[in-house]
Amino acid sequence: MAFTQMTKEQYRSLDSDALELRRAEVIAAAENGEIETEELRSESALIKDEMERRRSIAQLRSAKAAEVAAGAGRIIEGAQGAQERSAIAEDDEPKNGVEYRRAFMDYVMRGVKSEKLAQYRENANTKTTDVGVVIPPMLVEKILEKAETYGMILPLVTKTNYPSGVEIPKGSMKPVATWVNEGATSDKQKFGLSDKVTFTHHKLRCEVSISIEVSTMALDVFEKKLVESVARAMVVAKENAIINGTGNGSPKGILAETPAEGQALKVASGKGLSYELLCDAEAAIPQAYETGAKWFMSKKTFMAFAAMTDTAGQPIARVNYGIGGSPERFLLGREVVLTGDYLPNFAKAPSEDTTFAFIFAPEDYVLNSIYDMGLSKRQDWETEDIQTKAVTACDGKVIDVNSLVTLTVTKAAA
Repeated sequence: MAFTQMTKEQYRSLDSDALELRRAEVIAAAENGEIETEELRSESALIKDEMERRRSIAQLRSAKAAEVAAGAGRIIEGAQGAQERSAIAEDDEPKNGVEYRRAFMDYVMRGVKSEKLAQYRENANTKTTDVGVVIPPMLVEKILEKAETYGMILPLVTKTNYPSGVEIPKGSMKPVATWVNEGATSDKQKFGLSDKVTFTHHKLRCEVSISIEVSTMALDVFEKKLVESVARAMVVAKENAIINGTGNGSPKGILAETPAEGQALKVASGKGLSYELLCDAEAAIPQAYETGAKWFMSKKTFMAFAAMTDTAGQPIARVNYGIGGSPERFLLGREVVLTGDYLPNFAKAPSEDTTFAFIFAPEDYVLNSIYDMGLSKRQDWETEDIQTKAVTACDGKVIDVNSLVTLTVTKAAA
């Protein structure tokens, strides 16, 4: 009978008697010449490793049992152990405990507001108004993580969590290296911090679309649905503010900034897109800001550029497919980020001056979030629908405008 090798996983699945039987089979196969030298070495190593692993586990268990017997601790099993572990988790962060999370689910699904929720709402440090209950911190972390996967622009910007009102200094100059002779020194350079960025906070309300008709739902299913709903709503609100925010009641967007001289390009009404326009935009980017700067435009605008060719008849746009299979778009070698509905499509004769595309280094935009997120509910008197909204606070600003190049088509003549 031919010898059959086993894997590490198969050895781990054997009980003690079966492992000893297998060890005897390998020895017998080696004595009878039924196993090659390399196979023997492999099987011997697997058996040795598995026996060492089991020996280590047995020693660890014996040591722990000895500590418990000496009074160092006690063994907790079954439901009692689960309850005590939950109590420990609540001591670390009470709002992450199962009791609070179940009370939170009851509030969202059935409008039942227990004393558990009121207790932590009174002790909450949030200053944002009309927050009914505080969302458990572990769900807030999942919401923010999920939002990163949904967004087109949100993952690209710099995220911080400074307290509201804190002034963040910006370096007003860059140090310069100089060549010196041996033994000589160079002039000391003062690092200027005269320019500051101050983050306030703007309230963000995101509607949560969870069916109230569902009277019973498992806790993990409810939390997954809540995370998805809030994350999607947050992405749309935050990304639109990053581009179009006015700074009044919302974060200040990229297009609310004034580009540096020569970097606000105009397209005359009635004229179409051209290869020359792209070259002018590329030329307007300071060389120091080349790295990291990306195009931002709608898909329809990009496809209008994609239909163009250079003087040699070669397409100026390129679409590759990345490791994950998703398209990666480029114009003259620069990455293009599609903005969905956040930017209008290019039109030759708009009714007003319209910025339809821009180049910018997204890491130069800082979105500062206050991660104390709450949830409020009310019933619409006309429709009797239950409206559930997540409430948080954030602010955002461009900290360096020098990479910004805008393309704006002028309004049609009256």
